[in-house]
Amino acid sequence: MGRWRAANFVARIVAKSRSIQDTPQNPFLKIRKFSSVSVPKPIQFLNFRSFSASPATYPQYVDDFEYKPYKIDNTQSLESEDDDGIGKIPVKAYFLCTSIDLKRMQAEIPRDVLPSSSRSPNHIALRFFNLLPTNTLLRFGGNTNGCSYMVVFQYGSVVLFNVEDHEAEYYLQIVRRFASGLLREMKKDDYAVKEKPLLVEDMQGGADHIVLKNLDTDSIRIISSVLGQSIALDYFVSQVDGMVEEFAGINREMEKTGTFTMTRKKLFQLVGKANSNIADVILKVGIFERSEIAWRDAKYAQILEYLREEYEVSQRFGNLNFKLKFVEHNIHFLQEVLQNRKSDLLEWCIIVLLVVENAVCIYEIIRESSVIPV
Repeated sequence: MGRWRAANFVARIVAKSRSIQDTPQNPFLKIRKFSSVSVPKPIQFLNFRSFSASPATYPQYVDDFEYKPYKIDNTQSLESEDDDGIGKIPVKAYFLCTSIDLKRMQAEIPRDVLPSSSRSPNHIALRFFNLLPTNTLLRFGGNTNGCSYMVVFQYGSVVLFNVEDHEAEYYLQIVRRFASGLLREMKKDDYAVKEKPLLVEDMQGGADHIVLKNLDTDSIRIISSVLGQSIALDYFVSQVDGMVEEFAGINREMEKTGTFTMTRKKLFQLVGKANSNIADVILKVGIFERSEIAWRDAKYAQILEYLREEYEVSQRFGNLNFKLKFVEHNIHFLQEVLQNRKSDLLEWCIIVLLVVENAVCIYEIIRESSVIPV
């Protein structure tokens, strides 16, 4: 075996001398060059480990300086960047007023309005082109363009697709021209949609986002319907919470003093506010109305059901209804108290009138009896 060891030793010396001649001043380059050198063809077979009695050090030295871990980490980072950035479309939902005139809006800006397949829609969808910077172009329906979508609901919700925060006010100003009952403090919610054409399923849920094969106009309408209902529910829940807190204060006052100071007019205002809130949630927002888009296609029904579960629309409406029942119970109680107060007042008025009448009768009797006949 001595010849094979000697040949192997000579080959290592030749390789080392070549690497030193190429990069004599840089030790790091010397290591890298040495690790990647190839043995000349005439003696290349001498490096086979199967022909050596003892393990050779040269192949091990080469393997120690391989850059495989760096390549694997780079691939992983690219995959994470692909998952986080490519095809991610921002979605923003706003509740800015209590009513929007959709007919007038559709009549004044007809070129941006998308045709609707619903017979009696409570919303309109608009598409705008070339309003975004070129560095924020995103994917819509397999085509890369600068279009943005806006879905406007009659009850006051607005949902924007592919619009950044600093650009949202421009779109909201368009809606405010046709709005009434503007709120002092606008409600807002953020969401996102990711497009993955190679997705096996029709949709896939995630944290604050949903993954779709393709984001088309029907998907936009379905997503907007749930986000619009959710942000509207936030507003109505805040209104009912205010009424619950007001009645809680009245109950605390009654606990301390045994009475309350609410006027009949104020109570009637609370009655009207509670009734209008529940009517708006059921009739305008349409919590229990079915979607014609989801009715026609099962994949849109899947998206609708997922988002309704994600935003807990039914549960939140149940909580709202429970709070309204508490308000209703307090209203009935206070109405009875005020009615009793009114009845007591009427009874006292009758008593006073009877006393006055008796006093007049007694006066007349006394006056007549005191007259001396001539």
